[in-house]
Amino acid sequence: MTRKFFGTDGIRGLTNSEPMTAETALRVGQAAGAHFLRGDHRHRVVIGKDTRLSGYMMESAMVAGFTSVGMDVVLLGPMPTPAVALLTRSMRADIGVMISASHNPFADNGIKLFGPDGYKLSDETEQAIEAKIEKGVKLVAAEKIGRARRIDDARGRYIHHVKSTFPERLRLDGLKIVVDCANGAAYHVAPEALWELGADVIPIGVKPDGLNINADCGSTKPQLLQETVVASGADIGIALDGDADRLIVVDEKGRIIDGDQMMALVGLDLQRRGELRGGSVVATVMSNLGLERRLQQEGIGLIRTAVGDRYVLEAMREKKCNVGGEQSGHIILSDHSTTGDGLVAALQVLAAIVDSGKPASEVLHLFDPVPQLLKNVRFNGGKAPLETDRVQKRIAAAEAELEGRGRLVIRKSGTEPLIRVMAEGDDPKLVERLVDDICEAVQSAA
Repeated sequence: MTRKFFGTDGIRGLTNSEPMTAETALRVGQAAGAHFLRGDHRHRVVIGKDTRLSGYMMESAMVAGFTSVGMDVVLLGPMPTPAVALLTRSMRADIGVMISASHNPFADNGIKLFGPDGYKLSDETEQAIEAKIEKGVKLVAAEKIGRARRIDDARGRYIHHVKSTFPERLRLDGLKIVVDCANGAAYHVAPEALWELGADVIPIGVKPDGLNINADCGSTKPQLLQETVVASGADIGIALDGDADRLIVVDEKGRIIDGDQMMALVGLDLQRRGELRGGSVVATVMSNLGLERRLQQEGIGLIRTAVGDRYVLEAMREKKCNVGGEQSGHIILSDHSTTGDGLVAALQVLAAIVDSGKPASEVLHLFDPVPQLLKNVRFNGGKAPLETDRVQKRIAAAEAELEGRGRLVIRKSGTEPLIRVMAEGDDPKLVERLVDDICEAVQSAA
């Protein structure tokens, strides 16, 4: 079945354009609510959002949708995506909703759905909900319409959980930490959690105005964080994205530490303590070959999946692994969370630094990345450039040249009309030539 609404991470798009309209949000609420109306208990949905101006509109539309099919709604206000997953489970809700476009600009928005277990929905469940969106659902009688209420202590509940993942024997006393919240969902909880653990916190990106989420700040634009860390003499910098499920770290020298290095750090640490489950770390096809080689040195496998943290999590559950993530900074630690959690991952990184007594720059560089190059080619959404003979021949030729010396990953974006072309290998000139050749072929076909 072709998916009209759901991409690799929920539904996402430009606000007030399909599918990100109030009307569609209402229909999604009705369809998702109807899908999870099971049993004779009072049904409940938990809804969180980030700080986008459009969040008010989308939230109101979804409240209308859910209540119209008989679901009660609990509103959390601005909260990280992992907090929504956590509270969906702890409040015994039937479904959780996060209204966010993650690291995208403020004009975009999105809808992420969680099942009652706190995990993102499967492809099959999303397809069933899509069918209900298209067909429409039966509305309940007037006396069975749901109610909506806000809870005031959601922030405190999440902070308590986050702090519980940090080893009790450790504190952050004496550690100067710059935390960039991207003017997003974690602008309150991240600085508070770090401060309560004893850190000297320098917060940036904590003044959301509805329009500045991810604007020249956060995990996708860490330059401000790098500059602030160096200028303030901080020990480390932490950058989250708009919904705080992604993390990028900057060491005391201003150097960026990506998700691959963090997965290596946590994976190797858990293995030393005999707590790494599944004998492997799970990552996507985009993770660097250097990570795979470093883990292999210690007898740890690397299981690769399609791009998207949901696919990483599916593989983690299937293979019973407790560490996984993406190079972009989605780190999933299933001992603590059912989805990527930037703040929880940051605390595991901080714990390793405190435990070692060494500077971040000495602790966080576990391997030298293999030269990697990623380029994007935009195409007309109605075309399929990867299916043309010319592009397929270029890809086959590139794979032949890289055999035994690197990797090639070509894929269509799940959220934008882009073809992503990535190659990595020990010879950077070869990598660049192959990527450019394929991009040229895709561009001519697009």
